[in-house]
Amino acid sequence: MSLNKSKTGYIVAGLLLSILMASMDNTIVSTAMGTIVGELGGLDKFVWVVSAYMVAEMAGMPIFGKLSDMYGRKRFFVFGLIVFIIGPMLCGTASSITQLSIYRAIQGIGGGALIPICFTIILDAVSPENRGKLMGLFGAVFGMSSIFGPLLGAYITDYVSWQWIFYINLPLGLLSLLLILICYKESPVHAKQRIDWLGAITLVGAIVCIMFALELGGKIYAWDSVQIIGLFIGFAVLAAAFLFAELRAAEPIIAFGMFKNRLYSSSSIIALFSGAAFIAASVYIPIFIQGVMGGTATNSGFVLLPMMLGTVVTATGSGMLMNRISYRALLLSTLAILVTGLLLLATITPDTSRLMITLYMILTGLGIGESFSILVNAATHSIPVNQRGSANATLNFLRSLGMALGITIYGILQSHTMTRQLSDAFEANGLDVPAGVDFKDPYALMSSSTRSLIPEQALGVITNGLSSSISIIFAWGLIPAMVAFIAAWMMGREKHDPKAEMEAYAAGAHSHG
Repeated sequence: MSLNKSKTGYIVAGLLLSILMASMDNTIVSTAMGTIVGELGGLDKFVWVVSAYMVAEMAGMPIFGKLSDMYGRKRFFVFGLIVFIIGPMLCGTASSITQLSIYRAIQGIGGGALIPICFTIILDAVSPENRGKLMGLFGAVFGMSSIFGPLLGAYITDYVSWQWIFYINLPLGLLSLLLILICYKESPVHAKQRIDWLGAITLVGAIVCIMFALELGGKIYAWDSVQIIGLFIGFAVLAAAFLFAELRAAEPIIAFGMFKNRLYSSSSIIALFSGAAFIAASVYIPIFIQGVMGGTATNSGFVLLPMMLGTVVTATGSGMLMNRISYRALLLSTLAILVTGLLLLATITPDTSRLMITLYMILTGLGIGESFSILVNAATHSIPVNQRGSANATLNFLRSLGMALGITIYGILQSHTMTRQLSDAFEANGLDVPAGVDFKDPYALMSSSTRSLIPEQALGVITNGLSSSISIIFAWGLIPAMVAFIAAWMMGREKHDPKAEMEAYAAGAHSHG
């Protein structure tokens, strides 16, 4: 592997900017959705703005990862950057929710290339000795984007205009593009392979079906509606067709042989289930603090600050330690902290102090941060260089899938639990349900104006029911956290070995500049 060391800093800066843009995008947009819907209309269609981006991003990840293995990282990373810049420029000109959704899908295609290829470029372009520190830095960026995305989105929406939450990507994206174009040089020699068109088509179709089913079920359409059932059936058929195609393809989009590698398979399981566990805390802690405790925070950035700071600490620290401590030991220690944090969160009640909840949040953040910086190295530890793009993209896809499944499953569980508990409580206390209050919508109680209209006795019953339903969700979150912890035991005793990796490159891997 040859690399001009004087340009390494510029390459890393360009990659950091791209990751910051991509990871901050969803959070910065979410805070402006109320204003956007108020101006453009289409309240019944606003869910498509988020869904279109997520579906396009997840569908693109495995495909762009494989293409980067076949034809080189740089061209597809640059393609992703350009599309990611064009998408927001179009979003800022949208005159309807439908237009905005289409433009967000375009942006999602760019995001599907950026995230997996960015981490693969780090593996290719940065020396193994320095990779641990840089992975920690990139993991910290992921954590910090969750904090600053909502804050920046709220500020821009309130004091500038919602269009600028999209336009802000232009200077960041152009600077990243310039740095990568000028400074990142890779070998023009790549292993040309046949494109697995059948696998690509069936994979995209399956992802589109499952993601739209999860995003639209219970929101736009009922879970037992023809549309949602049809999407699930479509997913099952296309997923079966994809598996059939991949097993027969000479160069499959996802090489299932990678999962025979114990380190890769266990890392993939951890990515899938830790993402599902983490999303429980990310979504429901803000609802608890604002809905149960009557907090005045206007967005999740302030509420989640302690948890995200904990994430940054372990993301950074673990990157520095992985040269000396095995992947298994690092992940077991922090996943144990994650289990502890969720276990403590499952005990919260309306009487729990804000200080104690803050401590529980810090523990949860400490428990998840390491997965952002360690898993990429662990997953690709013994994967051939010419399969790293596909391996890394599949890992990121599974993490995103875990989060999407988690949001949907927890939402169903919380809604049903709260509705049942509150119906029983109101009947037992002889109370009438306040007008305009929907037990299925926990976000309604986050509005101080809504709370002020509810009689005190009824409000007490409702907040107790909301608190109980959320603590139950944290208990359910323990299941994927425990699965991730068990998967960490499967990893073996490998650790990041810079010397061995340098020898592997010298033994015949094609070099990247």
